[in-house]
Amino acid sequence: MNYIQTEIDGVWVIEPKVFNDARGYFMESFKEEEFCKNIGPVHFVQDNESKSSFGVLRGLHYQKGEFSQAKLVRVIKGRVLDVAVDLRESSPTFGRYVSVELSEDNKRQFFIPRGFAHGFLVLSDEAVFTYKVDNVYAPQAEASIRYNDETIGIDWPVAEEQMLLSPKDTNGVAFEDAEYF
Repeated sequence: MNYIQTEIDGVWVIEPKVFNDARGYFMESFKEEEFCKNIGPVHFVQDNESKSSFGVLRGLHYQKGEFSQAKLVRVIKGRVLDVAVDLRESSPTFGRYVSVELSEDNKRQFFIPRGFAHGFLVLSDEAVFTYKVDNVYAPQAEASIRYNDETIGIDWPVAEEQMLLSPKDTNGVAFEDAEYF
């Protein structure tokens, strides 16, 4: 696997080695020893999967305090724009975001450490999105920042009138009112 550090410390793009032949392909999607050597120790405790249609925007989500989560995300069908927003107040990149396109074709993965809000926008007709997390879901610690917050200024490549959002995502708080790390 190829580990690529993004412009925000701790956030990584991971490109697996894919072996294609007439039957299809094979790849290792996760190898703990290699992951720890390149990124550091992370103990994943849960795998999640979602299926969404074009224009679905999920995010910007995070869990507060002791319930925060590191995530290793990838797309197994379709294409998304995936975004991580730095909520670490002591970070030189506090309030900035990094985005990457994840797809079934590029097979890239995105590692987002604790202390970040996360979201993604579906760019294909549908997408199946999967992720590993290092902490269980805690509904009492759930938080959401508005996807279109002007302070963050994410350049989403789909017009707002084409986006499908949950009430939680539509009613997320402003970045300035969020709880930081």
